[in-house]
Amino acid sequence: MVRRAQPERTCVGCRQRAPASELLRIVAVSDEAGHSLRPDPLRRLPGRGANMHPDPACFALAVRRRAFGRALRITEVLDHGVLAEHVDAPTTTSGQPDRARVASRVGRPT
Repeated sequence: MVRRAQPERTCVGCRQRAPASELLRIVAVSDEAGHSLRPDPLRRLPGRGANMHPDPACFALAVRRRAFGRALRITEVLDHGVLAEHVDAPTTTSGQPDRARVASRVGRPT
């Protein structure tokens, strides 16, 4: 059995490397008000993408560090309302890791 290497990406929030399958791809979509961030869980939307753990802690770090604009190479202010709703939504299919693992990854006690 041949084992293939999975592509790795870096989370824009916590800056940890992880397999691309564990990260949520995010793209900037242009609309009449500027650019807004959209989740791309199927990894099919066109354009440059940023990757992030589907976790509110990583999302908060990325917003605080203004990492989305740098990763997506956009200088204007980005609307992240839709992305915040997607990350905060407690669904079983979102792939959210357990809280203990997230706390250890971000460096916070549980």
